[in-house]
Order: sequence, then structure tokens, then C-alpha cells
Amino acid sequence: MTTPTTRLTVTVWDRPDAAPRTWELIAHDGNGNEEEDAAGTHPDPGGAISAIAAATRPFEPVPRDAMCTQIYGGPQRARIEGVWRGQPVSASYDKHNGCEIARWKALSAVLDA
Repeated sequence: MTTPTTRLTVTVWDRPDAAPRTWELIAHDGNGNEEEDAAGTHPDPGGAISAIAAATRPFEPVPRDAMCTQIYGGPQRARIEGVWRGQPVSASYDKHNGCEIARWKALSAVLDA
């Protein structure tokens, strides 16, 4: 058995006073079937891994100089921490403006499970 190169903890708060929901995602990289061998406590590990793989810079914050619409999308917050394809990641998500809402939507299969 090979060591997983992806091991992520996903934590989502639906509102500030809510208890968080937490899932784990585990996958092995290098075999070309990362989504097929995905595991963990997430309700859809394969779908979550696929969403992260398909997203453009899924763990990068919104650039400081980005022009974002000032639309409030809700109080939800999330964190993804761990290792993605052998690289450490620590990312925060919310819905406080249009740019952040777009980041959340790109990972909706991960965060809205």
C-alpha cells in the first residue's frame, strides 16, 4: 500500500455560532485515478477530489488588488488544511464578496457536502 500524497481536513461553519462540520479527504497521486481511489469521511470523496483538481488555484487567496463585487453571500466559513499532492496547504474560504463567493462555488462539491 502506498502512502497517500493527499490528506486534507475540511472544516465548514454554516454560521458563526454553529458547530463545525469536519471531513477528511485522502487520495494517492501518481496512478492517474486519484478520484477513483479517494477515501475519507467526506460524503463524496471522489467528487471532492475532482473539484479540487479541476479548480484554478484552489488554495490561493484572492489577490489583494482584485476588484470584487461587494455582494454578501452568507455567513459560511471554511478551512482546508493538510497536504495536496505532496504539498502543504492551508486555505480559508468565506462568502463576503463576489471573489470569495466564486472561490467557494469552485469548491462547492467539497464545501457544501
